[in-house]
Amino acid sequence: MAWIWMVAIAAVAFISLVHQWRHNKKKLPPGPNGLPIIGHFHLLTKNPHQDLHRLARKHGPIMYMRFGSIPTVVVSSPAAAELFLKTHDLIFASRPRSEASNYLGYQQRSIAMARYGDDWRNLRKLCTLELLSSRKVAQFEPMRKAELGIFVNSLRRAAAAREAVDMSVRIASVSAGMTCMMVFGRKYGDSDLDERGFKEMVAAVMKEAAALNIGDYFPYLRWLDLQGSRRRLKELSKIFDAFFERIIQDHVESEEGRTHDFVDTMMAILDSGQAGFNFDRRHVKAVLLDMLLAGMDTSATAVEWALSELIRHPKEMKKLQKELEETVGLNQMVVESHLSSLKYLDCIIKESMRLHPVVSLIIQEAMDDCEVHGFHIPNKAQILVNVWAIGRDPDVWTHPDRFAPERFLGSNVDLRGQDFQLIPFGSGRRGCPGLQLGLTMVRLMVAQLVHCFDWELPHEMMPAELDMSDHFSLVTTRANHLIAIPVYRLSV
Repeated sequence: MAWIWMVAIAAVAFISLVHQWRHNKKKLPPGPNGLPIIGHFHLLTKNPHQDLHRLARKHGPIMYMRFGSIPTVVVSSPAAAELFLKTHDLIFASRPRSEASNYLGYQQRSIAMARYGDDWRNLRKLCTLELLSSRKVAQFEPMRKAELGIFVNSLRRAAAAREAVDMSVRIASVSAGMTCMMVFGRKYGDSDLDERGFKEMVAAVMKEAAALNIGDYFPYLRWLDLQGSRRRLKELSKIFDAFFERIIQDHVESEEGRTHDFVDTMMAILDSGQAGFNFDRRHVKAVLLDMLLAGMDTSATAVEWALSELIRHPKEMKKLQKELEETVGLNQMVVESHLSSLKYLDCIIKESMRLHPVVSLIIQEAMDDCEVHGFHIPNKAQILVNVWAIGRDPDVWTHPDRFAPERFLGSNVDLRGQDFQLIPFGSGRRGCPGLQLGLTMVRLMVAQLVHCFDWELPHEMMPAELDMSDHFSLVTTRANHLIAIPVYRLSV
């Protein structure tokens, strides 16, 4: 067995040297010195978004690195992001192949994981028009209202008992409930997916998809499955595939009047044969997994960060509560029609997403050799747009580490992908198609939690003592759960 390892390592070393020799003949972006074979992996810790930010401050906003045999360009400023996501958007619109995208994305058939091409463009257009349009978002407003009503009532009971609540768990639960209702037409309990539990299995998918897989960076070693990643991904894929197959079959066989959830819509398109491309059941299941993961984790995490910042900054909390009192009144809860009038709430959401983008690193791939800003970018290079670094760029933001929502008052800077200093949803062809739905859910949940409750920290902890460290993954969450005591403040 030892000789196999020796041959494999020798092959990787030779290929890495050939790649490096070929690319060094052209002007690559500047970057730190790497090591043979592993490249720059030794420079990363458990928080790579922060490590890459520090390195970019030294080497520049367009920085070359190599991870294993994969050439990588790290983009860390608004101007650089505009070059890659707008000026040269078409060249960098693909996604790299990975074991996770192969097994969890149905051979890269999902919106999030698919390589760029005609099929992906048609799939994105279909989902944008049929699943994520303003009309479709509005259709589920009564469901969101009902779910939030249940959520607020559970917090009222905790408030009456002066109970400290794990808001990380509670927010994730209500977000999961909303997402399941929109996507599947019903909520699912822990036992519906696997004996390990519904939320546990979703968390396992997120963890495995974000894990460092040696096979992705040393493709010639992929067949060895050194970490067991392929085995685990196959297992997860089978579990979710069986789950989605059961849901689809239930929808097909049901004769009852339905709410026309996402499954109904996707199956109607499949049955009609009018998708405009080779659209089959695998696409349906890949999109369902996209919607489930994105809807559950991203919205919940964004709400959790915003609430954490407001608890840590009582002055801004009171200012938002005053706006809510004037717009909504203390005799009723927030409804979605109020959101367009809540300008300070918009500032809160922008500032929270600037400091705590849910997706810290956007990963795309070059589809050809090209030149950007005078630098050679090789074909198949991995492009890492460091959204976290862009939001904290001291050349763009005054006091970048300070939570200051007022910076957006009177500002035209938006977060929908046109202003590259603030791109929490990405930009260009691979920008998040669920932006409208995500923003609606986040704004509504934050507004409701702040309007209905005052918030205190347990054990007489002062707001400034609240730990705000983060944990990097596909979704960058709080490192520690948010525990807080709700105090009900409405007259209803």
